[in-house]
Parts: sequence; structure tokens; C-alpha cells
Amino acid sequence: MPRFSIIVPSHGVAGRLSQALDSVLGQSFGDLELIPVCDAPDAPAAQVAAGYAGRDPRVMPVHSPPSAGLGGARNAGMRAATGAYVLFLDGDDLLLPGALAAVDARLAETAGVDVLYVEHERAPWWEGEPTNPVAPLFAGAPRGPFDPAELLRLTGAGLPAWSAVYRRAFLTGHGLAFPEGHFTDVGWGGLTTIAAERIAVLRRVVVRHRLRRQGSRLNAPGKGQHTLLDQVELVLARAAEHALPAERTGPLFDQLFALVLKTAARPERLTRGHRAFFRRAARLYRRFRPAGHRTPRGSLGVQHRLLAVGAYDAFRALRDANRLAGRTAGTVPRPRAVRTRLRYQAALRRPLDPDLAVYCAYWGRGYTCNPAAIHAKARELAPRLRSVFLVEAGQEHTMPEDVEYAVLGSRRAWDVLARATYLVNNANFAEGVVKRPGSVHLQTQHGTPLKTMGVDQSTYPVVAARSGSFTRLLGRVDRWDFNLSANRHSTRVWERAFPGSWEALEYGYPRNDVYYTATAADVARVRRELGIPEGRIAVLYAPTHRDHHTGFEPGLDLEAFCAAAGEDVVVLLRAHYFYDRGPARHADRVIDVTAHRCAEDVCLAADALITDYSSIMFDYANLDRPIVVYADDWDVYRQARGVYFDLMAELPGPVARTPEELAAVFREGAYAGAESTALRARFRARFCEFDDGRAAERVVRRVLLGEPPQALPPVLPLAERVPAPAAVTLVRS
Repeated sequence: MPRFSIIVPSHGVAGRLSQALDSVLGQSFGDLELIPVCDAPDAPAAQVAAGYAGRDPRVMPVHSPPSAGLGGARNAGMRAATGAYVLFLDGDDLLLPGALAAVDARLAETAGVDVLYVEHERAPWWEGEPTNPVAPLFAGAPRGPFDPAELLRLTGAGLPAWSAVYRRAFLTGHGLAFPEGHFTDVGWGGLTTIAAERIAVLRRVVVRHRLRRQGSRLNAPGKGQHTLLDQVELVLARAAEHALPAERTGPLFDQLFALVLKTAARPERLTRGHRAFFRRAARLYRRFRPAGHRTPRGSLGVQHRLLAVGAYDAFRALRDANRLAGRTAGTVPRPRAVRTRLRYQAALRRPLDPDLAVYCAYWGRGYTCNPAAIHAKARELAPRLRSVFLVEAGQEHTMPEDVEYAVLGSRRAWDVLARATYLVNNANFAEGVVKRPGSVHLQTQHGTPLKTMGVDQSTYPVVAARSGSFTRLLGRVDRWDFNLSANRHSTRVWERAFPGSWEALEYGYPRNDVYYTATAADVARVRRELGIPEGRIAVLYAPTHRDHHTGFEPGLDLEAFCAAAGEDVVVLLRAHYFYDRGPARHADRVIDVTAHRCAEDVCLAADALITDYSSIMFDYANLDRPIVVYADDWDVYRQARGVYFDLMAELPGPVARTPEELAAVFREGAYAGAESTALRARFRARFCEFDDGRAAERVVRRVLLGEPPQALPPVLPLAERVPAPAAVTLVRS
């Protein structure tokens, strides 16, 4: 049997789960089994866990339904455990280097203890300076094993499950399991310490608990807050059954009711039933108050006395008086003009329009990307909705004639923003936009992330300097209700880069639907519009933006490339959207399509793609046409910008590092060869996961029509999808 069974509940943490699992498997002490507990075999976290299980036989995933909660997931893990000792680790936390070796050594010194309590650190979500909250609690603990009565303040009730190591025979012998409910750690910690006969302490940090930006689930408002009283009753009733002496029940009682009073003093946690919560707490207080119990001093003592007599009105008056001193006025949006600001504030007091949807793409650049694709599908499936697209001044001429629009910053734009029930954007709305109760914000994103995004950019100085305030960014993220994803890789990255309480929609990118719905006639039409000579091989060259450059630098002599690549090749040059270079400029064999509004049209027209690190490669892969990576500065780019994976290890096609190599790839036909096809197939399997031509439909039905997820069209398997045909049949070498 292994020395340790490490149980890792993984619900909702797919973005960081691999780091947690790596922290366990990378331990110098390797006699362990690792048990990730996932929702279902097809859940994002389960996919991560399955990958680890395929590489390491010590990893044994099990499943527990989300309805079972955290306690149920841990119980499922315990049922599968075979180790001598059990540890728990949250799926977004880390086991620090050398932790298991230190735990093993301490267990050898204190042979046979039921519970070994260990220190942990709480790290801010932005990776700030961590704190060690239990160090004072463990101070003065005996050096060897001891009876719990020798350290009365160590009741277990205030400790998380991952701050201790448990002898499995002790747990099974006493039939200990995590109780149901929101505050399962409170019940578990109290029950295990009551049952334990010999315990010990390890004065070393073992776990790094990474706080979530959206805060602890225990602070979330709702009915779950009432389950705290269930845990309090369970623990104190068990203490009475064990006939614990008053000197032990006193600290336990105080610690439990400190949690109760903390909840009662924060009415925002209890969405309803404040008085019922207080009255039940008062009954429990009187029922379990130990003989000779001394009321704490100060304000806490006043709260104890009010609770003891059930004086809810007096408690509420005291609570409100204390809160009044720290209350601050709510912030107001700040559109530029005072009149517009006042008008917006007035509009915010009017009811939401249930049939109004507002769209915006790329900070107002026009009718494009995912918002445009969703807008078009909404007009088909939800015609009752009035849809308004926001566009920046000077770009009005780019809007289709039949699309209603408003100019950003105008009074009309602020009016629709104030009253719209649905707000859809692929970037973010302005700082002053208020998230109203009942409104629905959909963040569609605008690419699959290779380069670091959001708060992950904070450790890259050049990028961070240009990104602005991360605090303001996160304020905008807090408005999101839904966040769109084209593949599980993106889902995990968005969870890290944009921490918030939004719901991930793994539906694919609506803008990519056209790659499966367009016909040969559509491809021919776009090529004529772009001026591509008939019969020529059109190669799209789409380099990405580089934060360490001050302007657009093509990085490649395109005329020379055409001359070296072959007489049939023409290049479509599309710079990053940061560089809107005005009207298209044509050379002999180079067509500048940067100003063309629809990237999807340009991709349909191209027979092959050359890019460096642009996310366009993930979209273009849906067409199953050749992709070549021109990586002349990969090492510089990944160090200056930061990346989520090594592109050179997961290429979508051949790679070239010099202009000569790039030209040879085309001249010799390797770009369309068998090796290129095999690389692209693996790339598509990972990154074209949910794009099947019906993404926009899924989004409209789920977000705008409110249909349940199970009623949506399922994602078509990759092997059954038929992309739009290329104009030129390429010769395979």
C-alpha cells in the first residue's frame, strides 16, 4: 500500500489543475497515489486528469457529481484511497516542494498519531506575498505526539481539510466522512479532532492555498449560508456524545459561534431568512453552551449576549450602526460630457428593455468577428430582439445598411447601454458601463490564446506597461455572465487570465461558422473581390503584433518570397488589427488586405497560411488547409510576451526560421505534404474542438433565448465536419 493517498477535488478548476497535479507528482517523496476527483468523464478537469493518468500509473481519477459538493467529492476520493495516510488538496492549490518528505519524516517521529496538523500559506490570487494564518495557533504545541486536551485552542473547527494529514485506519475505524453542506470543513475539522486520541503538529508550510479573486465560496450569498448551523449542531452534538470536558468544549463553542456571528453580521451573505437564521443560532447557543462559559469581552461579548437571548432586533440595530460608519457612496459612471453622464444615470433608473441587445467588436471597429456572427444569427432565431451595434466615430460607413448602429460616446449609445438586457462584446465595454441586475453580459473573446492574456501578463514588463490597470480590467471582467470558448485549452486559460464568476460556454466561435457553411461559389466570389488572379495559389501572410515593436514591421520581404517560392504564388498581406493601414495597396504579387473588414473572407480566399504566432492559425485550421509557421524570433517573442505552450512542440505545419527556409517549404511542396497534413490533424484535434458551423446557434439559443444546455445542438465530431473547399487543389509531395 502507498504511504500517502492525495485526494484532489477538481470541480471548476481546470485552468489550474495541471499545476496542482504537477506539484504532487514532482515531489521528491514518490510513494503515493494521486486521486483527482472530477465531475464527469467529459468534464474539462477530467480531460486533464485523464492525460496525467495515461502518463503516470500513480494517478487514478474518480468521479463525483457536482450535486455531491466538495464533501461528496472528498468522500469519493476516500473510498478509492488505499494509502496509509490521507491528504487533501484543492484543485487550484499547490503542494510545496519537499512537503511529502517532511510529512513522512514527522510521521516517523510521531508514530501512530491519528492526525498530523501542518501549516499552510494563503497566497493572494495575484501571487502577492503569502501569509501563514495557523502559525500562531500551532505556537507552543508539544514537540511530540499529544492528547488534544494539551492544546485546547486546537479544536479543528477553524482549519481547512488540507491543513492536516490523517491516518486512514483512524478515519475508517471511526466512520468519519465529510458532512454535506456548504461549510463541510467546519464539520470535518471538528469531528476529526473530537475523535482523535493522539495528534501532532508539523511546523512547516506544506500547502500553498491560492485565494480566488472572486473570493471564497463560503462567502457567497445564498441558502448555503444556513448550512453553517447544521455543521455547528453536528459538531457540538458529537462533542456531547463523547462527553468532552468543559475546558475542551469551551474553545470549540467559541470558535464555532464566532463563525455564526460573522455570518449574522453580514446580511449580504443571507439572501433571505435573516431572522430565522438568528433564532436557530440562538437555540443552538442555549442548548450547547458549556457550563461555566465566560462571555468574551467587548463588542463580541455584546453580540454573544444578544444571541443568547434571541434579541434579533437589537442585534440588527447594532450591526447596522457598525456598518454605517464604513459605508461609502456608490460609484457613478463617468462618460465624458456632464450632460451625457446625467442622462445615462437617469436611464439607469428606467426598466431594462427585455428585447434590446447591444453589440460591439474590437472597441468599435465595425461589424465584425463573433459579435457580428451572433447578431446575424439572432436576427434569424430571435427576430423579436432589437439589436444595436456600437461603432466608433468615423467608421459608420463600414456598417451594413440593414444593421442599426450607434456611435460610441454618443447620447444614443449610452441610452441603449443603460437599458439593454443583453450586451455582447469581443473585448470590453467602456469603464463607465454599469452591470445592472437582470442584464446579461456575454464576452465572446476574439481568438485562441497562445500569448499570455489578462492578469497573466503582469509578469511581463513590456506587456504590462501597455496593458493599463489590471484592477480596472478585473472590474470589467466582473460584469461578464458568460465567456465563450472554442476549445478546452482556451477554457482553462480564460479561467486563469480573467478570474471571475462567469460561466464558460464551450460552444465554439460563431465567426468560424462560415468555414463550414461557405460554398465553392462563396470562395470564388471573395477571391474576385480581393483581386486574386484565377488559378494562382493565394498565400495569406498574417503576422501578429509584437509588444516590443513600435509599429508594423512585416518581418519578411514579400516580393522576394514570391520570386523564390514559385511563379504561381501571390501573397495576401494582413497585418494585425492594431495596424489599420487605410486603403489596400497592391504590388505585383502582393495584395494588402489589412483594411478588409472580414478576416473570415480573407481566410476563405487563401489556399495556405503563413503566420508567426498569430491566433489566426487556430481559426484557419478549421479549413484544413496548409499552415506554415515563420518563427524567426520565437525565443525573443515568448520571453517578451509570454506564451501558454511551446508552439514549436505543437506545430500546425512546417516551421521555417529564415526567408530562405520559408521559400523552400513552398517551392518544394513541403507545405502541403504528408508531414504537414499529420501535424495539422493533431493541431485541429486540440484547437478546433468546438467549431463545427453551429456555434452562433448555440450561443443565441442559450444566452438570448434562455434555452437549457441539454437542448442545444451537440458539437459535431471533427471527422464528420466538411470545411469550405479551397479554390486551388494543391499538389501533395
